Formats: sequence, C-alpha cells, structure tokens
Amino acid sequence: MDIFLIELDRYMIECQSRGLSNKTMSSYDQTLRLFHRYLIEQQDVNNPAKVKRDHITEYFIYIRQRGKYGAFSNDMSARQNRPHNRSDFGREVSETTLANYQRNINAFFNYLYRNKIIKKNPCEGIEKIRPVRKVKSLLTENELKLFFTTFDVSRFHEYRNWIIARLILDTGARIGELLETLPTDIDIRNGAMLLRMTKSGKERIVYFSQKMGRELKSWLEYKDRYSDSPHVFPSTRGKKMDVRNIETAFKKHSRMVGLDVQPHQLRNNFAKYYLVNGRELAEARRR
Repeated sequence: MDIFLIELDRYMIECQSRGLSNKTMSSYDQTLRLFHRYLIEQQDVNNPAKVKRDHITEYFIYIRQRGKYGAFSNDMSARQNRPHNRSDFGREVSETTLANYQRNINAFFNYLYRNKIIKKNPCEGIEKIRPVRKVKSLLTENELKLFFTTFDVSRFHEYRNWIIARLILDTGARIGELLETLPTDIDIRNGAMLLRMTKSGKERIVYFSQKMGRELKSWLEYKDRYSDSPHVFPSTRGKKMDVRNIETAFKKHSRMVGLDVQPHQLRNNFAKYYLVNGRELAEARRR
C-alpha cells in the first residue's frame, strides 16, 4: 500500500474543497507526484511519515543535477511528451521553478502536520529557495498599438478578445477574473468592476477609464444582440471561456506583427505605468 499517494489524494480533495483553481491544483499534483516518484526510486520511501528533512534537501540537489525534463511523474507522460526532442531538454531548472516546487511540497507537509497525520514536519528549518525575479520590460506604445490592430472587431470572438486585452491593460485584472464577471459586476457610470473570483479568494474592485467604459458598454450591447449567455465574455456558443483559449489567441495575434504579447505583460504594463506616472495617471484615466 502506497500511503503517500493515499494522503496525496486526500490532500487534493481538501484543496478542491477550498476552491483552489484548476491551475493551482494541477501544480500541486504534478509537483507531489514527481517528488513521490523520487522517494520511491531513490529513497525507497512510500510513507510521508518516513520522509526526513534530508530527503527533501537531497531532492532539490537531484533536480538541479538532472536538469529540465529529466524526470516525469509516470512513464506514459514521458512517452507522450517526448522530452528528449525538446530544445531545452537537460537545461538548468530555474530558481523560480524550484521555489514553486518547494512551496508546493511545504504546503503538503504543512497539511499533514496540521491534521496530525505526521508527528514532525520535515520541511521545518529548510532554507527557502529565493526565485530570481527578472526585470520585465514594458511594451512600447507602438507595440501595443500594433497588437491591438490585429483584432478584427467585426467578428464576435475577436471583438471579445480585444475588449479583454484592453481591460487587462486598463485595470490590471487577470484573464480568469474577467471571464468570471457578470453584467451586474460592472458599474459603467462610476467606471468600476467587481472581481469576485480572484487569485487571493477575496473580492476586489478595479477601476477603468471613461474611454474603456464606452468600449465596454458597446461590447455589452453587441454581445446581447448575439448571445443570451449570462457571462460578460462568453464563447461563441454562450459558454464560459477557458483562460488558455484567450492566452492562445493573444499569442496568435501578437505574432502577426512580430511580437510575443502575453497577458502578464499587459498587467505588467498597467502596473509600471501606474508607478511611473503616479496617481495622476490613474485619476486621469477615470475622468
């Protein structure tokens, strides 16, 4: 009996009950299954109660030595993904990735300790891995203009994606937060939008410019003519959109003009313009 996997399944159920996103759940599951395989093959351990501090510290040495895609949680995944064909196979694993692995492993053992499944937390006292934060450059105004001109706003799905991109730049909201919005969450008159499903789990309000308000109002009127979906940004069939579909669309449109615009870059532009220009910009955009 593999007690580690039994406890992992219970942990994932607990995570689901807390309303964690599918992306976060997938990250936890993948990290812990990789660690489980290492424990079985390298340490002959299948019980989380027998995991020692040294097992965890040695695991990160192992990851650094094997490099990217040097291990998979199962053989089928390795066959399907064909890691040896990747151009970055075997390259150094970033400190950011390692920090994410460590955070996920810590969360699992904290859960086990909190629920008295283990008597001692093996993660206690292990020095945190500090991710190296890369300084992200702003997209220039010309690059942003080029990106936005690639959308054909006479087509439902491209008009929708254009509005989403404009809102991210104008408010700093995430795609997933926008896809959860309903018409009742939007106050055009006061330039405010309620984000109910946020990364932190807490509702927050973001503000958009007067110009963005006019564009959003036009979109809502257009959307209502062609869809009876309750969502502000539905699919062409009226269903709730998946974040990955919007991300893919952004990549497609940015590459049409030789760029690689991603959602986090638009959010980064929003944040940096706010910091560079101060509160005056934010206030001006609301007028």
